[in-house]
Amino acid sequence: MSIEQQLAETSLSLNQDFFTRYPVRSARHLARIPATEGAELLQSQAPGVVVALWRFLPAGTADSIFVHFPLDFALTLITRLDTHIAIALLSRLPMDTQTALMARLAQSEPGLAQEFTELLSYPEDTAARLMTTRVNVFYDELSVADALRQLRQRKLPGQEVIYVQDSNLALVGEISLAQLLAADAGEQLAVIAEPLKAVLSALDSKERVIEVFEGHRCSAIPVLDLHEQILGVIHFFDVYQSTKEDLTSDMQTMVGASKEERALSSSWFAVRKRQPWLQINLLTAFAAAAVVGSFEGLISQITALAILLPVAAGQSGNAGAQALAVTMRGLTLREISTRHWLRVLLKELFAGLLNGLAIAVTCSIAVYFWSHSFGLALVIAIAMVLSLAIACSAGAIVPIMLKKFGLDPAQSSTIVLTTITDIAGFLSFLGIALLLSDMLPRG
Repeated sequence: MSIEQQLAETSLSLNQDFFTRYPVRSARHLARIPATEGAELLQSQAPGVVVALWRFLPAGTADSIFVHFPLDFALTLITRLDTHIAIALLSRLPMDTQTALMARLAQSEPGLAQEFTELLSYPEDTAARLMTTRVNVFYDELSVADALRQLRQRKLPGQEVIYVQDSNLALVGEISLAQLLAADAGEQLAVIAEPLKAVLSALDSKERVIEVFEGHRCSAIPVLDLHEQILGVIHFFDVYQSTKEDLTSDMQTMVGASKEERALSSSWFAVRKRQPWLQINLLTAFAAAAVVGSFEGLISQITALAILLPVAAGQSGNAGAQALAVTMRGLTLREISTRHWLRVLLKELFAGLLNGLAIAVTCSIAVYFWSHSFGLALVIAIAMVLSLAIACSAGAIVPIMLKKFGLDPAQSSTIVLTTITDIAGFLSFLGIALLLSDMLPRG
């Protein structure tokens, strides 16, 4: 055996011994050197040594080293790590790396691949679906100069906040990039780190995410798994973008258009998506027409009622649409939830009554000068107050109840509300007219 081979074996043995005896110090050393060197160094060790050492590596260091491993070595490591550490690592990897690794895992260990796939499939509308997996985590003992050097090595764009952890891998603080650049080079991160403003669980709902951002007014919040391992970070812009998309899709579905339809979609696609709701709208229109038909005798005697019917229905429809828009906005932005139904209902009922009174005064004066009938002016005034109160109440309660029962309030509310407001307008106007028919002019 040559001297070079003996030196190489001795170096390997010393490295393995050091990694085994001092895993924390070894992890900190790996965080200081380029990722390619760290990957090369770890590949020369026994898999058991690397597994024991891996849990002490910060998220950013672990990710940058792992992507430089050959696929076979990466596969061996991922199958030996604790499940929660493996899932946290996989979830932060670039999608092409994750796909290639899972494909190889499916060939060698299909059962484990299926388990990993299920654990990586987070439900819709959860924090895990909003987060970005690019995250920088450093030890609290690291100096500012070392942290800046490692940031340059990692080259992760869009990171305005870095996170600090202790030797037990528990997050202990956060530092903005501006603070890091302004700090003294020799200062430790533990000194300049600020307490975490908030943390989120991977399975927290989108409503919870928005509430936390509104409550703490921070630019980014880390996302942790059940074992307190960091999975990623949610930036304020991600939440804003998601909420904007929700509002945009709700605008479409409120008028019966599909969320998938775009301005340049084909005409056939638009017809297929819109036609069912147009047919349903037609049925509701017939229902409203049936209400009017039941008062056919009264209308034939007092023809002025036919002229004023669209006024009553139009005002109630507009008032209901206003209440629906405000309530839908509150539900989408998570300003309200289904438990606020009574408060929202009472607010809209009171608003409907006040608006109804104001409209009633204007409308009754106009009708009196047009018809010279005090009875007809009184009928339209009372009908306006009643129909607007009912319409506003329906606009508030319909989307809340649909959401409570697990339906899409954006897509169903408009159809339900249109039927309610039309029937409310017709019934209020024609019902009051029937009660006060003796005061109305014939013909």
